[in-house]
Amino acid sequence: MIRRVLIVTGGLGFIGKHFVRRCLELGNYVTNIDNMNYAADLVVNEEFMQHDNYRFVQEDITELKHIIEAEYIVNFAAESHVDNSIVDNQKFCRTNILGTQRLLELTRSRMSAAPYFVQISTDEVYGDTVEGIHTENHPLRPSNPYSSTKAAADMLLHGWSRTYDLDYNILRISNNYGPHQYPEKLIPRSLWRMSRGLPAIMHGDGTYCRVWLHVEDTVNAILTVLDNGEKNTIYNISGDTELENFEVLRRIAKIANMPESDAIQTVKNRVGQDLRYNMDDSRIRALGWKPTRDFDTSLREIAETINTERFL
Repeated sequence: MIRRVLIVTGGLGFIGKHFVRRCLELGNYVTNIDNMNYAADLVVNEEFMQHDNYRFVQEDITELKHIIEAEYIVNFAAESHVDNSIVDNQKFCRTNILGTQRLLELTRSRMSAAPYFVQISTDEVYGDTVEGIHTENHPLRPSNPYSSTKAAADMLLHGWSRTYDLDYNILRISNNYGPHQYPEKLIPRSLWRMSRGLPAIMHGDGTYCRVWLHVEDTVNAILTVLDNGEKNTIYNISGDTELENFEVLRRIAKIANMPESDAIQTVKNRVGQDLRYNMDDSRIRALGWKPTRDFDTSLREIAETINTERFL
């Protein structure tokens, strides 16, 4: 078996840590670059440190001076919470745009053996759609500072590839959920609150639709692209579970044995709220990938292991 040599940025974040764990289990060599911000999982880093194939570098990608020789660089590093981007967009511009630019320049500095660049993006770069689905060829029309900075990062990859001949993939991923997600996101925050008899917080009337994808299905998709993906290609990575936010909270309330009337507290709608995301992911499914995790089963599993205290 050929062991990959990978640089992973943001490998203590939610999707990143699940990807790092799988790569280590497969015997790959992983250098994880993470600035250990508020959402970093320090517990999982102790787990990773037990692997001989793991190296950790605590560094902000915007200030990174050097990268080791590697076959791939997989960039998860990003500020990702929409509410935070509305309050403080400068941090998002710095990390998501200038951080990506810095990584691309470090990649370019190794042109004789430049790592293949894999950019982890989001379905939000397309903006919302009331009906229909977005393909990889649709224009980007982001609605908030977070998605705008992620769209800008995607554009940087196009420019660096065209100008400097760097090889890349951009993976645009729908809403992820799974174990040990930082509790600012809808599912872990709502599970935590309802498990303590507190109502979940819902923006507006909760009719906003999202497609939910288990993080392990996302990891499988990324590895599928590494194995079989076409270079310089964008891949949408979606799922089969499209639900309104209100319906997600109803299912969590049922798991928590909490009456719906007590389980949900509505608050003022988020500024620029996107109505619906949905993507055509037939391109990656043609490579043999498809989601396998059942949403309701996975939701119950997460509820049994919810532990937001690991981030305190």
